[in-house]
Amino acid sequence: MPELPEVAALADFLDGHLRGALVTKVQIVSFAVLKTADPPFSALEGRTVTGVRRFGKFVSLDAEGLFFVFHLARAGWVRFTDAPTDTPLKPGKGYIAARLSFAGGSGPLGVDLTEAGTKKSLAVYVVRDPSDVPGIAALGPDPFSEGFDADTLAGILAASPHQIKGVLRSQSVMAGIGNAYSDEILHAAGMSPFALAKSLDGEAVKRLYDAIHSVLGTALREAAGKPPAELKDTKRSHMRVHGRAGEACPVCGDTVREVSFADTALQYCPGCQTQGKILADRRTSRFLK
Repeated sequence: MPELPEVAALADFLDGHLRGALVTKVQIVSFAVLKTADPPFSALEGRTVTGVRRFGKFVSLDAEGLFFVFHLARAGWVRFTDAPTDTPLKPGKGYIAARLSFAGGSGPLGVDLTEAGTKKSLAVYVVRDPSDVPGIAALGPDPFSEGFDADTLAGILAASPHQIKGVLRSQSVMAGIGNAYSDEILHAAGMSPFALAKSLDGEAVKRLYDAIHSVLGTALREAAGKPPAELKDTKRSHMRVHGRAGEACPVCGDTVREVSFADTALQYCPGCQTQGKILADRRTSRFLK
């Protein structure tokens, strides 16, 4: 699933390539992805793109005051082309969920929203204001927003009775962090994923705050300027524990371990995070659902 760094890079890439382009055609191939009916998606056609920005893990394309907003969820992605085809798409066929066609200064442009796998959760909204999207309206503060400091984080954690892994992933608590970067942040902070948020003392909160900004900041710099086709590999190549169960931790050399749940898994290093303790597999737990 793309998280804050990849979504920020996607938004910046699309803004750089689409700002000033005319929306010529919108095709919704899988109507299950379209979550709104008013205004109709066809109302975007004939409007000029005035900007693209990120809200948490949502991307919002502004077409003269009408917004095309999408959330890529677990298996969604963006395919950009400067040589689009005119072939009409058939609803319900293939892995393309939606296609936007543009007329840019240098010629035609195309953006496909794709989704692989059988569990479909990619979501598209056409709204008059991004805050009309329920997921955006419910977002917590962005870790890079003005005013988000260690004291802000301390207040969030003190009010939560939940484990820190779940708190980091909760979009209503902090916007943009998902399963992968929460693993990386907790590893950088030397913190167990099962630690209770409200139990963290001042030193631990500061360590976590620094880890959030160092991990996400590095990932933002690595993703910046890259086209959508390169972002997944860039993300994977910089992971130290996430997706690396069974490998040696690059910090202490211990074996990276995994805890599985009903529909996801986390990875951690016992040597760095749990004083060598191996955490129990909670496959049947509802944690993180």
